[in-house]
Amino acid sequence: MNNFDFRPHLQRGLAIPAHPLALDSHRKLDERRQRALSRYYIAAGVGGLAVGVHTTQFAIRDPQVGLFKPVLELAQEEMDRAAKPLVRIGGICGATKQAVAEAALLNELGYHAGLLSLGALRDATEEELIAHCRAVAEIIPVVGFYLQPSVGGRVLRHSFWRRFAEIDNVAAIKIAPFNRYQTLDVVRAVIEAGRDDIALYTGNDDSIVADFVTPFRFGGQERRIVGGLLGHWSVWTRRAVELLEQCRNADATPALLRLGVEVTDSNAAFFDAANAFRGCIAGLHEVLRRQGLLEGLWCLDEHATLSPGQLAEIDRVYQAYPHLNDDAFVAEHRDEWLRC
Repeated sequence: MNNFDFRPHLQRGLAIPAHPLALDSHRKLDERRQRALSRYYIAAGVGGLAVGVHTTQFAIRDPQVGLFKPVLELAQEEMDRAAKPLVRIGGICGATKQAVAEAALLNELGYHAGLLSLGALRDATEEELIAHCRAVAEIIPVVGFYLQPSVGGRVLRHSFWRRFAEIDNVAAIKIAPFNRYQTLDVVRAVIEAGRDDIALYTGNDDSIVADFVTPFRFGGQERRIVGGLLGHWSVWTRRAVELLEQCRNADATPALLRLGVEVTDSNAAFFDAANAFRGCIAGLHEVLRRQGLLEGLWCLDEHATLSPGQLAEIDRVYQAYPHLNDDAFVAEHRDEWLRC
């Protein structure tokens, strides 16, 4: 797959789920179920996988946990077995020394690009942030990442994104501030930089459909958000793939806007929006547990669990929007995916 030119595929627009972490009751890696998740996503028709990102739990990098490389390798092996080439994106975190080392590891393992989180550089100046991004981009193509502050990101102004868009080896930007003003900052900056080759992806789980059906126009130039790299798409993934195709270059019809409300309402339950997203990973795990892909809700942090009332909210959206789940698809293939 080293000869696979991933950029045209990324620019066309792909459904890319953020890959969760499968743990057993001892909070150790459950390799069988980790592989099953990758197989599920691939069978659902995704265009790539994002591994080692927020949904995979940043703590996999802790020396006492030591799961960063193993989970990257497991996903790599499953993508190697796929019938079609997939875009392989790995998360990159930390200060520059750590980020460069992680970028080198992704290169070694055959990943195409690194999703670059700047959460660890909360006090860095804009100049320092750009230098950091350039250092990583010298190692591997970069997917910029505007992560919302409530889950570890920081505010990144238009001036940062304008300079970021001038870095040659930027392949895409995942726009995930959960904020319309800040979303516009990114799109406007990319248009102003004249970078038609930077693919725009939504990470705004609260406005997925709205992002897809909005033509963004600045200075007489128009761009569309072409794909999604989303934690929300780690569940009900077959429907997510269909949703992207339904929204591709579509107008904002009343039917699509209603569908967008349903998707956002579901996300509010899964991501625990009512409690400042404290149960976001556990909520996704609960859906996967119901489908039989995960055994439990265990996270590396033993305090990371469902919030009070969140289970009832997940029950509610399951009942309200049966057309959004892919339980039947999972039930048909689950045993096959769980075979070692």
